Amino acid sequence: MGYFYILMTILFTVYGQLILKWRIGLYGPLPEAMPAKVGFLFKLLLDPFIFSGFIAAFIASFFWMATMTKFDLSYAYPFMSGAFVLVFIFSVFIFSDPISWQKITGLLLIVAGIIISSRSV
Repeated sequence: MGYFYILMTILFTVYGQLILKWRIGLYGPLPEAMPAKVGFLFKLLLDPFIFSGFIAAFIASFFWMATMTKFDLSYAYPFMSGAFVLVFIFSVFIFSDPISWQKITGLLLIVAGIIISSRSV
């Protein structure tokens, strides 16, 4: 069950990041003036999709708390790097983010790190 909690933490985290990127991209850049920045950010908070991203982060935190009851932090935390991999993959397909050999190499190193750390029980 512990690995299910890790997976759900990752999935809710990834959902939140993708939703935030999608919706915030529709509103344009952050204004320069401070009063306009505050108004802009409050407008973002009222967007139901952005709000769902915050709810997803909140739900992810509950799954993470459940994870902490099953594993040591030093064992479980490296699995959270899986969120980097999923966000990269989805952002390439959804947002047409560029792919480079440096990004691919970095992701392969992350995956290798997850594999190595998961065997250290």
